[in-house]
Amino acid sequence: MTQTRAAKTNPGRFFEDYSLGQVITHAVPRTVSGGERALYHALYPARHALYSSDEFARRSGLPAAPLDDLAAFHVVFGKTVPDVSLNAVANLGYAEGRWHLPVYEGDTLRSESEVIGLKQNSNGKTGVVYVRTRGLNQRDDVVMDYVRWVMVRKRDQDAPAPETVVPELSKAIPADQLVVPAGLDFSNYDFDLAGEAHRWGDYEVGETIDHVDGVTVEEAEHMLATRLWQNTAKVHFDTTARPDGTRLIYGGHVISMARALSFNGLANAQMIVGLNGGAHANPCLSGTTIRAWSEVLDKADTEAPGVGAIRLRLVATKGGAPFALKGEDGKYLPDVLLDLDYWALMPK
Repeated sequence: MTQTRAAKTNPGRFFEDYSLGQVITHAVPRTVSGGERALYHALYPARHALYSSDEFARRSGLPAAPLDDLAAFHVVFGKTVPDVSLNAVANLGYAEGRWHLPVYEGDTLRSESEVIGLKQNSNGKTGVVYVRTRGLNQRDDVVMDYVRWVMVRKRDQDAPAPETVVPELSKAIPADQLVVPAGLDFSNYDFDLAGEAHRWGDYEVGETIDHVDGVTVEEAEHMLATRLWQNTAKVHFDTTARPDGTRLIYGGHVISMARALSFNGLANAQMIVGLNGGAHANPCLSGTTIRAWSEVLDKADTEAPGVGAIRLRLVATKGGAPFALKGEDGKYLPDVLLDLDYWALMPK
């Protein structure tokens, strides 16, 4: 007699597999080490002093140099992919992201997500899933959290659509809700070692900065980075997963590349502490040369000695004219890859 065995492999969740309020515990905690920092700095031209030097970090009131804020984000994000975006058509956006604690060598990170919104698309083939993800350390402290929304395929197009719930999300995190790491003190900040003399007071709201430099993305480095963060999305590895037979560059790779390029002009925007919003405007493929520019959106004081907060728009492009973002129709220009709105901490 033939016995039927349950499938042991995981095809990933489809849109109809999500329900409002569902909490997903993501697999495989990750203990980070100096290896993550070294690889991050090898993959991107990352040079912010606070993340490069233990001595610079200690002089700034921290016990050691933390793991780069975006590296911590990638670790937390990567764990969510098998459960949230393995069958995604596109990662659509981010909001309400906050870094609550620095991540140090030896910390173990894990992730969990709650489904906070669902909306089936009119074509009946896909739907948008909204999740709030938390990254926790070995002490169960929340090191960061954020909201993202993803367009996910349906397994069965005849499956009934869920009730539409679209969460109301803040356009920006209020400055007084930003978390400044305990002990951070920029009153003895060494501008020479940091690489630039520009401080918080030198930037004006509305100012734009062309970061000048560019980096051409290659297949090998992108695939190494995506594996490093244990991101298993098919479109990043499998050329049969996309109709045009190309691998899609992981959006986080574009974020980190643009952030690293922003050092030229924003070397003292040391720590990212808030993610107000973000959109991957157009796909990035191997061979694309990424360039970046920034706009100062807001500034705020903090209670930490010598520390100011600066809100920045970071735009990554394929080399189009700097400071051009959207056309007359309100849509992103085809050269725009990324539009990211974030808060950073900077010496006053």
